Amino acid sequence: MLTSMTGFGAASICENGFVISTEIKAVNNRFLKTSMRLPDGFAVLESKIEERLRTKLARGSVNFSLRLEKDAAEAEIGLDFNALKRYLSEAKRFAFENPELASVDNLGSLVEYLRLPGVARDASRSEKTGLPELLWGAIARAVDAALEQMQAMREAEGESMKRDLTENLDALRVLIGEVETLAPTVVENYRRRLTERVAKVLADEGATLEPSDLIREIAVYTDRVDISEEIVRFYSHLKQFAETMENETACGKKLDFITQEMFRETNTIGSKANSPDVLARVVEMKSGIERIREMVQNVE
Repeated sequence: MLTSMTGFGAASICENGFVISTEIKAVNNRFLKTSMRLPDGFAVLESKIEERLRTKLARGSVNFSLRLEKDAAEAEIGLDFNALKRYLSEAKRFAFENPELASVDNLGSLVEYLRLPGVARDASRSEKTGLPELLWGAIARAVDAALEQMQAMREAEGESMKRDLTENLDALRVLIGEVETLAPTVVENYRRRLTERVAKVLADEGATLEPSDLIREIAVYTDRVDISEEIVRFYSHLKQFAETMENETACGKKLDFITQEMFRETNTIGSKANSPDVLARVVEMKSGIERIREMVQNVE
């Protein structure tokens, strides 16, 4: 199964008076590279989180973030009455000392004073002993949920890439079949041209040539332009590519290697086959292989 290296996932869980939010973003990378953003005091969980990420991810540049917020429904709200009294006292004194201000007698509602810094506060302990360990179970579930969401996105994109790759493989299979059909004509065309040229030269010069010499030259040329091995290997690469897509996971590196081998065989065919018809197919094959190589760069 093909899986894309690009994906996104997020999840939130409420537990022990906290809202635990996780977010994972992944893009292409030759290897697995993780970076994390954790709340203060939670660095002790970094190795555990990375271990959890590596169970699902084999390649890619992965950014993980963890956020913790107090659950408002469970917060223990308290008031600092001394702070509230000071705010009110100072406001009254200011109004008394500045009667010329238009709205000086409007001191505002009590609710507005409750919003001032230091008046209303969460009376629950902001820091608990062993908080990372206490919340680890919930954090682990949030990590798994975000991973599952991201994996679904990566697998869907992988299926789309598989369809495109299969279409390109089919096109290459047609082209290499045409090259295979044209290969024997390369030698035959050379034999015909060589025979015609030699006959013309011999006629002009009044000389003779042993048929064995002509046959030897054609045999040397035949060996030099023989692309049968390259064609067989190219078919083998197409088969390996298709089987790898179907049966293996985290196969991006292997597919990239097979693509390089296909490109190498195509180059060899182009350099050996001295035929405009073959070279035209080689150009199309290179274009198809390049499209495959670009897609493979995003396969995990």
